[in-house]
Amino acid sequence: MHRLRTCAARLRPLTASQAAQTVGQQRPLTVASTGNTRTFQPIRCYSTPVASEPFLNGTSSNYVEEMYFAWLEDPKSVHKSWDVFFRNANAGAPPGAAYQSPLSLSAAPGLAAPQLSSLVGAQPNVEKLVEDHLAVQSLIRAYQIRGHHVAQLDPLGILDADLDSCVPTDIITSSDKLGFYGLNESDLDKVFRLPTTTFIGGSETALPLKEIIRRLEMAYCQHIGVEFMFINDLEQCQWIRQKFETPGVMQFTPEEKRTLLARMIRSTRFEEFLQKKWSAEKRFGLEGCESLIPSLKTIIDKSSENGVEYVIMGMPHRGRLNVLANVIRKELEQIFCQFDSKLEAADEGSGDVKYHLGMYHRRINRVTDRNITLSLVANPSHLEAVDPVVQGKTKAEQFYCGDNDGKRVMSILLHGDAAFAGQGIVYETFHLSDLPSYTTHGTVHVVVNNQIGFTTDPRMARSSPYPTDVARVVNAPIFHVNADDPEAVIYVCKVAAEWRATFHKDVVVDLVSYRRMGHNEMDEPMFTQPLMYKQIKKQKPVLQKYAEKLIAEGVVSRQEYEEEISKYDKICEEAYARSKDEKILHIKHWLDSPWPGFFTLEGQPKSMSCPSTGLSEEDLTHIGQVASSVPVEDFTIHGGLSRILKGRGEMIRNRTVDWALGEYMAFGSLLKEGIHVRLSGQDVERGTFSHRHHVLHDQNVDKRTCIPMNHISPDQAPYTVCNSSLSEYGVLGFELGFAMASPNALILWEAQFGDFHNTAQCIIDQFICPGQAKWVRQNGIVLLLPHGMEGMGPEHSSARPERFLQMCNDDPDVMPNITEDFAVRQLYDCNWIVVNCSNPGNYFHVMRRQILLPFRKPLIVFTPKSLLRLPEARSSFDDMLPGTHFQRLIPDGGVAAERPEEVKRLIFCTGKVYYELTKERKNRGMEGTVAIARMEQLSPFPFDQVKAEVERFCNADLVWCQEEHKNQGYYDYVKPRIRTTINRSKGVWYAGRESAAAPATGNKNTHLMELRRFLDTAFDLDAFKDQQ
Repeated sequence: MHRLRTCAARLRPLTASQAAQTVGQQRPLTVASTGNTRTFQPIRCYSTPVASEPFLNGTSSNYVEEMYFAWLEDPKSVHKSWDVFFRNANAGAPPGAAYQSPLSLSAAPGLAAPQLSSLVGAQPNVEKLVEDHLAVQSLIRAYQIRGHHVAQLDPLGILDADLDSCVPTDIITSSDKLGFYGLNESDLDKVFRLPTTTFIGGSETALPLKEIIRRLEMAYCQHIGVEFMFINDLEQCQWIRQKFETPGVMQFTPEEKRTLLARMIRSTRFEEFLQKKWSAEKRFGLEGCESLIPSLKTIIDKSSENGVEYVIMGMPHRGRLNVLANVIRKELEQIFCQFDSKLEAADEGSGDVKYHLGMYHRRINRVTDRNITLSLVANPSHLEAVDPVVQGKTKAEQFYCGDNDGKRVMSILLHGDAAFAGQGIVYETFHLSDLPSYTTHGTVHVVVNNQIGFTTDPRMARSSPYPTDVARVVNAPIFHVNADDPEAVIYVCKVAAEWRATFHKDVVVDLVSYRRMGHNEMDEPMFTQPLMYKQIKKQKPVLQKYAEKLIAEGVVSRQEYEEEISKYDKICEEAYARSKDEKILHIKHWLDSPWPGFFTLEGQPKSMSCPSTGLSEEDLTHIGQVASSVPVEDFTIHGGLSRILKGRGEMIRNRTVDWALGEYMAFGSLLKEGIHVRLSGQDVERGTFSHRHHVLHDQNVDKRTCIPMNHISPDQAPYTVCNSSLSEYGVLGFELGFAMASPNALILWEAQFGDFHNTAQCIIDQFICPGQAKWVRQNGIVLLLPHGMEGMGPEHSSARPERFLQMCNDDPDVMPNITEDFAVRQLYDCNWIVVNCSNPGNYFHVMRRQILLPFRKPLIVFTPKSLLRLPEARSSFDDMLPGTHFQRLIPDGGVAAERPEEVKRLIFCTGKVYYELTKERKNRGMEGTVAIARMEQLSPFPFDQVKAEVERFCNADLVWCQEEHKNQGYYDYVKPRIRTTINRSKGVWYAGRESAAAPATGNKNTHLMELRRFLDTAFDLDAFKDQQ
């Protein structure tokens, strides 16, 4: 990497006034080299004695320069003799030959003309001049586009950051490459007017070619590589050019340098302290990229200066403890005590390792003297999974404080190089960045580019030149920077923060660094990267390099430097001593999203009861009327939609609701009570099955829409319903983050079909299911998963209920104590709630209960498809009035209930299959002998109500009936729990499809045959005689 890729050493800068000097000869040159930056000392040379050309001396040179620029604009604007001189000079003639004395006024015209014309005729025409200027423009553009390929980015000097050792043809690394542009060495001293698309001139508008190349190298080929020319917005490109091309732009005051040094000391000594005290512990240290800490602090300082009050961060494990200590300023003793193996776990939950925990802290920013709140979101080991969660939380915080432009709340995401290139969730998250209901108005992404992933070489880890190329899809500028140059890092981070404040778009900072240890401190990297780690062993730490530089510059003395080190070491030692007093780990000290006022001061629910979730008749009627009307004038809706709204009006008059209306009642009533409702997912505005229609579209005016739900009452909370991008992992993560921000909102994500949730399995498995146990963080997100076997084939049938039930934390073999507050206490103890409602009234209640509970739990709802329009699957207003509640189990209320002792079979089921069972029972005339109970809440399991139902039908055998296959669905979950309820006094028989690998058949005939078979089993009272 450090072979001299440029010819700057062979070129010397010239001032514009030297343009008139000779061009065609080789000149002596001195090069002063300090470190990696190359500086050039110009030497003036003249091919003829200056005395013979007095007009090139002293202040006259300024006059000549002005004449030359005037001539460049219009050759006719200067005297003919100057025209001849400039043509000769531009063609390469030395000033002595180029200069032609003005014709004697007394000379005969006949004598003068031939002499002048012969000179002019000998010069190339203006076309050559135009061509050369165009060539220089192309050269400048080449550096702007491809200069980063030759920038010195790798601190180790062994790898090319772009994985390619080839140098682009159009970057001038030697004078013979000028031929690519139709130029040659003799053109190096020629002065060229600069185009408007560059800022290398500073206050000058023209420069010699040699100086143009030198300045382009200084801007694009040193320790910063800038990728931005793919951005299709001229203003943004010009903004970036100005930031990086303007001469002398990267100047720091001595005070700024001292601050940077102090931050580097804290970053470095923190890791060294941990290594000294706990050398055998995993901590995923930052060694090799210590400049991350000052870089983050710079982004936060600059953003705070621009008005940001709240920064939400997501990051992987590498460097996390350092960020907690030195950026968020977590008390050091709280971090150190985490290393103590004798530390007892307190709080509820099972906890998590120290480098996964989150944090929330409000403090004064010392640089801006303003309040700043910092939140680091807890995350699993699954790299990049936290990205959409951070964006969702950021969006929510912006929403709740009315920050519509992202000026007060922002997100910073940290990434590793291998994960940024390898994990698809990065791409999904980028694609949310500019969508109206998902944008956070710009994120600053910082990539800690160790140039290795665990043991994998980057050449095996990605197909793109850089790990950051995914960011190009959203036109985000990418600033690569050598992390061993802290000043370059700080400058780039300032620009990144300013970019975000100016354009409110994403930006990427790629800190090209290395990893001094293995993947963790216990790992041996020499097995797989021997050459890299030999070089790393020799590599001088960045703090040492930077301190030596500042001492040489006289910015700090060695004594001041050493005092600063011992000052921080003392802080660490004192905190270490205090940490020994910490005996109990309080996970709540690591909470990333506190909900002030929602819980008691001890973090407990304020009650253990849930009020009625019913509504007054008046409210139901009012919301129903909104749902069946268009509240905006002169709004033309689709004819088919008119029929739907008319049908809704008819139902309201009959005091009934279907599924869509039941949902309308739940959402509308919560909005009326000031609870924000946000429904997100693919096609949710209309609904996959065309039942919802929450956004009406004017049939005559493009993009004119109306959301009736926002017209329920004047002081209601806003309703957000938004079709998402075609992503599950990213969008579910986003909604989870949104739900983290406040308990007083109902946040729902609906899958297009229930089985599509498995592409978001990571969010479900790592965040939703164990989130509270790991991080003491409650979350009330709702997943709506359309589910049902309807002959639609293996991919549009099952929402995989067995997976959700398998992850429930209740014990199948222990009958709980049934107390007065049993139902609510069960909900409080569970990790999530799983329901499959069979009627819209119960769905209405479970939605409202989600908010009226004194705590928050994730809610998994298996929603119907055919029941959306089934006339039998409707509810009366009577089921939704004040005093009514969600029914965990709906007992049989028909003929069987009148004479329960005569009932021979009690079938438990859940969801849609209930309607198929009742239809079959009626056809067989078995209403008196078979009772059917609907289990609406599967988990937590309704032990008390199942027990009551079994005792009521004491002579009946027990059957669990489901339409899913035996190894799927609910059977494996409910069977042991029903057996525990009845003290294993009876068998629990199975009626349903047989075990299978696929969730459903693709053949309609087979589907119907399977249905017929299990209905026969369910109603054959002798079916299980042989098995008893």
